[in-house]
Amino acid sequence: MTDALIQAICSAMDFLSRREHASLELRQKLSRRGFDPDIIDRALIQLRADNLLSDERFVRSFIETKINKGCGLNKIKHELRKRGIDGELLLSSLSVYDEDYWQQHIRQVREKRFGKELPQHYRERAKQVRFLQYRGFTTEQIRQVLSDEWQTED
Repeated sequence: MTDALIQAICSAMDFLSRREHASLELRQKLSRRGFDPDIIDRALIQLRADNLLSDERFVRSFIETKINKGCGLNKIKHELRKRGIDGELLLSSLSVYDEDYWQQHIRQVREKRFGKELPQHYRERAKQVRFLQYRGFTTEQIRQVLSDEWQTED
């Protein structure tokens, strides 16, 4: 191994010691540190071979973190795509969460922020819709959670 390759691997391990990274993220960080693209490629190959870099592990960790922060499906998908995770890995990682899971999750997020009390006025309902949209829940999920709750007010 060349000195540049060893330095690139050490820098990458420094990043990975703090949290999991996607391959694209790590590539960008190493590039910003001034490493040659060929050296970066070789470093990433070595890190994958040593099981120190795993996009699958990154995705599982990322999804769990975002769910714990109250994020919805759309926001999670968007942020994963920004980090270079797309296609089969994205679909298979999110397929373990069915629609019932997301409905329960949106209820918990809404109740944590606004309490169990249902919105009494249109203005409060609109505020909750905006909050849930920002968190990345789908329009259908928001409609369902609020329409179910609005029906119970009658």
